[in-house]
Amino acid sequence: MHTEFPALLGAGLILIAIFYLGFLSIKIKVPGVILYILLGIVLAGSLGGNELLHFASEIGIVLLFFLLGLEFNVKRLGGIAKKIWPSGLLDLFLSLGVTTGIALLFNLDLFSSFLIGGIAYATSSSITAKLLDDRGRMANIETEYILGILIFEDLVAPIVVAILFGVSSGETFTTISFLTITGKIVGLTLAAIILGKTVFKKVETLLDRIADEDFKIALLTGIALSYGGLALYLGLSEVLGAFLAGMMLAEIGKIEKVEHTVFPIRDLLLPTFFVYFGTTIDLGNGVPMAGLLVVVLIWSIIAKILVGILGGPLYGLPKRASLRAGLSICSRGEFSVVIAGVATGVLKAFSGLYILIAAFIGMVLFERAPKIVTRIYGKPQKKKKDLRVPGS
Repeated sequence: MHTEFPALLGAGLILIAIFYLGFLSIKIKVPGVILYILLGIVLAGSLGGNELLHFASEIGIVLLFFLLGLEFNVKRLGGIAKKIWPSGLLDLFLSLGVTTGIALLFNLDLFSSFLIGGIAYATSSSITAKLLDDRGRMANIETEYILGILIFEDLVAPIVVAILFGVSSGETFTTISFLTITGKIVGLTLAAIILGKTVFKKVETLLDRIADEDFKIALLTGIALSYGGLALYLGLSEVLGAFLAGMMLAEIGKIEKVEHTVFPIRDLLLPTFFVYFGTTIDLGNGVPMAGLLVVVLIWSIIAKILVGILGGPLYGLPKRASLRAGLSICSRGEFSVVIAGVATGVLKAFSGLYILIAAFIGMVLFERAPKIVTRIYGKPQKKKKDLRVPGS
């Protein structure tokens, strides 16, 4: 008698596989993210379009950015915004603008060229943030700059997606459409600031009065998912909404209380995002537009390194930290997958191969960044302490 394979059994097996791959990553010293993506590619035939996996992955990525937003209250975010815009525009020009021009030189039409530029533009926020956390680099001098670039890209990428979706659907993308999307982003951000300064100032007192962790989990996860979902409802990115939700709660001061409650759920569900990401990669048949693929890969990596080398000093970073930052933002991921969803045929296969290869190269460069910087600039010299007795 044939029985349908239970979704519950499948979910359990995926979690066991995630545990094994996480354990294996420690043993072989390969980022777990790479193994999770490979698992998704292997299981794409049976898990492609799986709603349960997709939903779990959405929660995982939302909680990652919710916790990330906790590190940025309004005052700190405002300070970063003042400093990041020159580097952000440099990134936009090099990664999106120049890549679009390269595709045009290969005789692609403007829409296809802009789509490839969009795929090559946004760094994978999830991969980069996860690696920063896993490798203990959150306290590094360049991390604030990296996060600033990611935030800038997360604000621009939804506009790029909206333009591509509008054009692909046959609609004319007008100035009004552009202003509407920009208005939604500004409105969502202003609402987060106002709520953070008013309503959420009282959350700390509420959390102190709740002894049961279950209720805290429900409240905090509900806030993160609601604001992420609101962003989706407005046609924006859920990671932007989740980040803003974290920023609202950053105003309470003692963010450790929130982090302690949310960390376990994030750690459980975040790997499912990378598994799901793997299932969305369509490798197609063969290597389409191989020459363009190689050129775009090489340039997109050079562009991000230049964003570090040239943009880092604009932000106030020393040259060592600037290079380390550039080497750490080469991965492509979630936004590239969303943009690639607009593509069809050969362009879809091209996009899938680019994302897969760029994600791997980016993660390798992230791992090697400290050693590469040391090889180029030498070991940092320790400052000698002045042990002279005053007056001698």
